[in-house]
Amino acid sequence: MYALADCNNFFVSCERVFRPDLEGKPVVVLSGNDGCVVSRSNEAKALGIKMGVPLYQIKALVEKEGVVCFSSNFSLYGDLSDRVMSILRKHTSRFEQYSIDECFINIDHVPVAQQKAYCEELVRYIRRGVGIPVSIGIASSKTLAKVASKYAKKYAGYHGVCEIRTEEQRQKALSTFEIGDVWGIGRRAKAKLENAGITTALQFADKSAAFARNLLHKPGLLTWQELRGQDVIDITELPMKQTVTTSRTFLTAISDLTLLEEQIANFCAHCARQLRTQKSVAQQVYVYAQTSSYRTDIEQHYLSELVTLPVASSNNQELISYALAALRRAYRPNVLYKKAGVVLMKIIPENAVVQDLFDAKDRSKDQRLQRALDHIDDRHGKRSIILGSQIRNTTAEPVYKTEHKSPLYTTDLRDIIRVNGK
Repeated sequence: MYALADCNNFFVSCERVFRPDLEGKPVVVLSGNDGCVVSRSNEAKALGIKMGVPLYQIKALVEKEGVVCFSSNFSLYGDLSDRVMSILRKHTSRFEQYSIDECFINIDHVPVAQQKAYCEELVRYIRRGVGIPVSIGIASSKTLAKVASKYAKKYAGYHGVCEIRTEEQRQKALSTFEIGDVWGIGRRAKAKLENAGITTALQFADKSAAFARNLLHKPGLLTWQELRGQDVIDITELPMKQTVTTSRTFLTAISDLTLLEEQIANFCAHCARQLRTQKSVAQQVYVYAQTSSYRTDIEQHYLSELVTLPVASSNNQELISYALAALRRAYRPNVLYKKAGVVLMKIIPENAVVQDLFDAKDRSKDQRLQRALDHIDDRHGKRSIILGSQIRNTTAEPVYKTEHKSPLYTTDLRDIIRVNGK
């Protein structure tokens, strides 16, 4: 049996760990530059606040209902995620982290009759030890476990843990589960299924294997099998991203090359880490920056440069050096760049790299060094060690809008909570 552990409203829950006064109050976390809502408390959901809605569109509601807003604080979220995952890793025979707030655990080492009670104790232990509420779904396949975790999160009567074991439980759970909420059913697949008259997970699971394959090809067939209780999906074998992108809109337009280089270097490092996470490498780096199309009083320019590496890589130093060289070639002085980004392309598995006979780089040494740096980041917090080109110019104006950012309670000693005794 699989158990899917999912942190409830994770970003909001992280903020509430150090602000217990916000329990029961509407809270939202915003995207970069405080643009859109990316996490909502149940109270905020009850007010009708939708995921992804721009903050300016709900400003009146926020003020009227006293909704508390936070800027994204990914250092805090990443650290609390590590704490939750370390607990789960210690209490399972097999652990597969799927995202920052979700992981699959195998609980076959626990007697069947005790598995629900075991997971309920895990939920309580994590809440006591880290402060994050967690829901766990138990089922024979990963997709059914994700369905069960949704019910565990939605209904308090499950005490944080929902099981789908019997055929009766499977049919009951899938009969009211919307097809678009099924893991593996994306926007296009949902549209195809709805056009075929399918709106629930059970309606899809009751179709034939030929129907699933013909309509949604192999991925759809795998999802169909999983909904019928067959364990056929290995998350380590899910298709890797074909492009990896990081981009931002700046609070204030940037004309200074050094400051722009810092942003591009950090974007590139973030993309490279994603490559290493999925055990892949990229052979092309695309760098771009653009002025605001709404400004008619300034020189308009779209900076773009594509560079192809001689050997595909996921190494920070190598990718950043190519990205910065590309930026410098296309950069124009005195132009006010409002947005910039990095796209890594031509992505392949790291074990499929074709070596260049005349390559002068000691790639095995670079790989060992990068692994060591990643290990330090994982152990001591992100950006524990960075390249010189990533260093923030502390005298410069803020680049991003973060008016509602909480302190770095667990990753910066300057923000540690102080208790005043009286």
